[in-house]
Amino acid sequence: MKKFNILLISILGIFVAPLCHSQNVDHFYGGLGAGLGQARIDDERINSALIGGGASSTSITDNRRDATYKIFGGYQVNPNFGLEAGYVKLGNFGFNSTTIPSGTLNGNVRLEGINLDLIGYVPLSTKLSVIGRIGIVNTRARDTFTSSNAVALNNPNSHVTDTNYKAGMGLSYKFSESISLRGEYERYRINDGLGNRGDINVALLSLVFPFGRDATPEPKVIEHVQYEVAPIVVVVSEDPKPPQERIVYEELPAPIAIIALPEHLHVSFNSDVLFGFDRSLISTNGKIELDKFAAELNGIDYDHVTIVGHTDRIGSEAYNNNLSKQRADSVRTYFVSRGIIPSNKIESEGRGSSEPITDAGACKGLHSSVDAIACLALDRRVEVDVVGVTISKQ
Repeated sequence: MKKFNILLISILGIFVAPLCHSQNVDHFYGGLGAGLGQARIDDERINSALIGGGASSTSITDNRRDATYKIFGGYQVNPNFGLEAGYVKLGNFGFNSTTIPSGTLNGNVRLEGINLDLIGYVPLSTKLSVIGRIGIVNTRARDTFTSSNAVALNNPNSHVTDTNYKAGMGLSYKFSESISLRGEYERYRINDGLGNRGDINVALLSLVFPFGRDATPEPKVIEHVQYEVAPIVVVVSEDPKPPQERIVYEELPAPIAIIALPEHLHVSFNSDVLFGFDRSLISTNGKIELDKFAAELNGIDYDHVTIVGHTDRIGSEAYNNNLSKQRADSVRTYFVSRGIIPSNKIESEGRGSSEPITDAGACKGLHSSVDAIACLALDRRVEVDVVGVTISKQ
């Protein structure tokens, strides 16, 4: 009893600690879940026990299903792995039996436990991931038995605490940076208090709440470089008449100088400004920055525009390649949909984490994922290259 209470207090401490001390650490999270648990009732063992006591059963009705509840807290080590601890109420399960000689035997077991799991994530997109878990669970079983008439009980009440394995798998969908939804199927190995070891299968829906997400950084453009070359001057007369037909005393109109300026613009946008961390949907601040850049493109006759997305080295290569391409595509779609750049003169590509700005040895040994994310900010970027000609009159 005392051991179980100490473990339960420790788990609740893990869940509450992020609220008290980690408002600026975004890799802690907490959550709540509810679902349905199903147990296997061993009717054959019940009959054997009755026969051993000089009785037998005429009918057994099982209570195999009950509501399950869960409260948990965790630490997201990186995008692919996490550690999670929690308390789970598995439910009440039992049976009602009619016996010969005339009598009844009823049993009930109430199960609860605390668990520690290693969780793995396989991203399918920026929002949806497959999750799998394996861990240990310390369960407490409270058995209660009642009987009547000819059936006698040696131990009508028993309690037992035991440690076994658990496992599960499911899906996680991130609605926003502050809430996610999980759907999971878990299996708990338990001891029912009578020497039987069985499984409780649980289907759960859970809400997950990250703590201490940093605010969106102020909009900033990392780099904006314009390469200038000497102008090409072409003089054109506005008067289409041949010179011989002109009246000698008429003043010749002033010529117009058309200056063609070859342009090569290169701009690098911070991805956290355009999208937010680990996202590919352009934010409100991101649209403002893109509109500012579009205003600088007025008067340019485009030859070609290239948009390249880059990520930091956090996460798998496949995930980063996909995210960087999605971000570049989002910027391309925005420019085309606003009529800023013709669709046939703009292309997009993603290069993942293959071209970092930070050194390979940088950002190692940091104490939290928040520090690592901040340290690698320069690597998360979208670069836009514009090649064309600016036409102006003088």
